[in-house]
Amino acid sequence: MTPTRRTALATLIIGLAVGPGGAWAAGGAAEGPSLLGVPIDFFLFALVLIGVALFHQHTLKVAVTGAIGIALYKMLFSPFATGAGVAGFVGHLGHEWVTLANLFGLLVGFALLAEQFTHSKVPAILPRYLPDDWKGGFVMLVLVFVMSSFLDNIAAAMIGGGMAATLYRRKVHIGFLAAIVAASNAGGAGSVVGDTTTTMMWIAGASPLQVLDAYIAAVPALLFFGVVAARQQHAYQPILKDAAADIRIDGARLTIVVLMLAAAVAANIWFNLNSPATLDRFPVIGTAVWVALLATAGWRKPDWHLVPDATKGSIFLLSLVLCASMMPVDKLPLASWPSTLGLGFVSAVFDNIPLTALALRQGGYDWGMLAYAVGFGGSMIWFGSSAGVALSNLYHEARSVGAWLRGGWHVAVGYLIGFAVLMATLGWDPQPLRKGGQAVPAPAAQAAPAVQK
Repeated sequence: MTPTRRTALATLIIGLAVGPGGAWAAGGAAEGPSLLGVPIDFFLFALVLIGVALFHQHTLKVAVTGAIGIALYKMLFSPFATGAGVAGFVGHLGHEWVTLANLFGLLVGFALLAEQFTHSKVPAILPRYLPDDWKGGFVMLVLVFVMSSFLDNIAAAMIGGGMAATLYRRKVHIGFLAAIVAASNAGGAGSVVGDTTTTMMWIAGASPLQVLDAYIAAVPALLFFGVVAARQQHAYQPILKDAAADIRIDGARLTIVVLMLAAAVAANIWFNLNSPATLDRFPVIGTAVWVALLATAGWRKPDWHLVPDATKGSIFLLSLVLCASMMPVDKLPLASWPSTLGLGFVSAVFDNIPLTALALRQGGYDWGMLAYAVGFGGSMIWFGSSAGVALSNLYHEARSVGAWLRGGWHVAVGYLIGFAVLMATLGWDPQPLRKGGQAVPAPAAQAAPAVQK
């Protein structure tokens, strides 16, 4: 058996801990101690994920302790891509700090945004317009899906969580919470302004029309998990049938929500078009949200008491993102539809931003299919996407991997259904990235044959 095959086999043995895509992650490990051909780094990360799954009442402690432990191990025994020892760790933080700062600003800022949206009374007035049965919940998920196509998926998930809290008197089924996250991630998968990963593809040279193909998978996925989750929720707690007659929308709060979202979208688009390098050097989007938040604080005071809990939830996510970023994930398998399918499962436990960066460096992917896989796949576990972690700041009961998998089983099935529909309609159609109007072909060793459309 070749070393590569031994590595893949050994990784599959710990697959339950690191996810179905563990074999993809282990390929091409960096120098450092290994066991059965698998870098020790992955076993340490697996222990962190197991701890999060088993001790969901202490997830913050587990994640922070794991990040510190992995960092110490890397400094002592397994070099970073930026070097060895303390200098290597400092260099790694210098490379990752913008992503971490952006996530922190968005997670805490959007927690306050969601509360402003709730106080605007828009969710309370929705029962006048939504169907009274399970279809009301489904329509709400469609709204989250549509919002995420032009907003950040964290914002869409938080707004969806705020609507659900009002529509269902805060008695929300965990399967419906999973569906809110899935709808926000699926809605952003086909839009270059709807998700960080698709924006990265756009900057690297993928056409927005190529990324748009992701909706051919995202829509059927939504139709499946959305109907199942809406029926789950209706059986658990029916939707409010009528809105109170005296409810009046607070236009000021609604305007603040719009301004915060507009600031994030405008900053993202402007810097993408005029100074994309700045996005790699400074947390532009997170900063834009907070500038809008503070500028409007005198108009309608935000609920600052939410900041401590939102900060704790954010630190938890950032600890997991930091853990994932320290893994020696420096090589992906040959670009093909099976490997792309697997990356969707990998993104449930690994941050999809470094996965997308690796795929862009490798080239040879069908960018719409990749956008769907890495964008939607993280919905399968609550900490697999920033939208899931953000929503767990509102619903702490979501912080259980077992409960999420049991209640939200329809998300994983929906992912497979959407992927199958995309394969059946467009097939595997890899396209080169284009920069300055010139195609940048994938390396010959990585190119995979196209499937006839």
